[in-house]
Amino acid sequence: MNIRSARPEDASQVVPLFIQAMDSIAGTLAGSDQPREVQTFMSTFFQLPANRLSYQNTLVAEEDRQVVGIVILYHGRKAAMLDQPIIARLRALKNDPQITLDKEAEEDEWYIDTLSVSPNYGGRGIGTALLRAAEERARAIESTSIALLVDRDNQRAHRLYQYLNYQQDAVVYISHHPYLHMTKRLVDA
Repeated sequence: MNIRSARPEDASQVVPLFIQAMDSIAGTLAGSDQPREVQTFMSTFFQLPANRLSYQNTLVAEEDRQVVGIVILYHGRKAAMLDQPIIARLRALKNDPQITLDKEAEEDEWYIDTLSVSPNYGGRGIGTALLRAAEERARAIESTSIALLVDRDNQRAHRLYQYLNYQQDAVVYISHHPYLHMTKRLVDA
């Protein structure tokens, strides 16, 4: 397995993994519940710079030249800026200047926005490897903590994050659904 920075041309392999992990949040971001519109939105924004879904914020895991997992991460202090292109699109699409997105990341942390592994490659340590690569990227920029949200009902993911020393510190609501906010201190031993 190889983990590398994503490239715009990865869109066709990356976007299904985005949608798999984000579920209904993908539709919220796209402003549509139509699968084709969600896919087009995700593909377009993945290929553009300077937004939360951008290839610039994505690491991919590859096996045999196939993308088998992804992680999106960015610093929390950049979250509002990275959301602006998506908010602007939603406001124009819905003709509603009041549209906002729920806050996910804190200003003082690196944030793992999305982690997804192809169902055909589950149980092989790909998710763990992607999380560790995300932690290394954050650590290299001298960050002291990294965080993520996990669906309160996703016990398998919750156990993985606990195993990797992520600690629950809050409950956050995204699109009116509860998620556990979990953080990990990034200190060199």
